[in-house]
Amino acid sequence: MKKLFGNLLLLAVLAAVVSFFAAPAVAFFGIRSAADANDVAGLSRLIDFTAVRQSLRPQLSGNPAAMTPAPTFLEDPIGAVRRQFEPTDAATIADADAYLTPAALAGLTRGEGRYASQRSALPAVGAAASPMPAPVFWGVNRARLAVDDEGGSRTVFTFERKGPFEWKLVHIGLPEGSAPAVSAPAAPPATAAPAPRP
Repeated sequence: MKKLFGNLLLLAVLAAVVSFFAAPAVAFFGIRSAADANDVAGLSRLIDFTAVRQSLRPQLSGNPAAMTPAPTFLEDPIGAVRRQFEPTDAATIADADAYLTPAALAGLTRGEGRYASQRSALPAVGAAASPMPAPVFWGVNRARLAVDDEGGSRTVFTFERKGPFEWKLVHIGLPEGSAPAVSAPAAPPATAAPAPRP
């Protein structure tokens, strides 16, 4: 009986450790699934939209140093206060919001990088490739997962632990470059008016 209890306890501890370290990957796949299902409530449970929006703004304004998350208040208190008072323009806010729609988030989790902002519809079921994220950094309170596209461009997702097994997306590192311009839709061909009947 003692041996059975010891084995069960060991199994429970092992399951807790695996769950603790697998939780960021589970959150990543939860975001992909919620985005595919257009589940805004599910996305809001898994994403800190304010933090992600703040992480995207400097990248969209052309600041290459913005690829990594800003230091926390404990690491750089003066810089954290200064960042709170930095002005932001409406165009950059709108550009950041273009990456936070369910369709764009579905594209980001599939490695579409800056092209994800151009996505206006969710992918058809089974039509979109679903690449596996690769761990870039794994810590007790922060984890980073990266998705590469066919060309080698890397989109990095940073998750922070908010509870023992709860992780939220707080930063998206877009690949270098700029998003493509939205092309104007082609005008439909003109149709000739039918000839009047005699």
